[in-house]
Amino acid sequence: MAAGDTAAATALRNGGARLRARALAAALDLNPTMRDRHPEVVIQALLSDLEAFHDRLIVAVASGDPHAMATFADLVAVRYRKRKIPMDDVIALCEGLRRAAASVVEPAAVPVVDAAIDEAITVFKWNRRLAGDARRRNPLLAFIYKGA
Repeated sequence: MAAGDTAAATALRNGGARLRARALAAALDLNPTMRDRHPEVVIQALLSDLEAFHDRLIVAVASGDPHAMATFADLVAVRYRKRKIPMDDVIALCEGLRRAAASVVEPAAVPVVDAAIDEAITVFKWNRRLAGDARRRNPLLAFIYKGA
């Protein structure tokens, strides 16, 4: 992991819980409907999920391999599907993490952070397309296809 930016990874690691709380607040600012659609328990679960996102971002920045974040995103997308959390909400979490991380690292390290988060967002957008998050289904067609 010597190829990456260890100073930025250390700054991200030192951000800790404050960085994650700031990321969640930024995500809720980006997508205010999240607070209406999800109960407080789910919001707290998303905050705890940000710890894993944060750790993987540290690994991606320290190694200089933004694809590490994409691999992680591919693994956790299924978890959000099962919890019925739209991929747009997960993308908002990533954007919030981007904003929070940019406030912690040096300006020269921001492109490395952006590249890692962009890789994850690309994976989440692909999964959004697969699951039909991009557009709402017609209720009549949903009723017909359920076989009622």
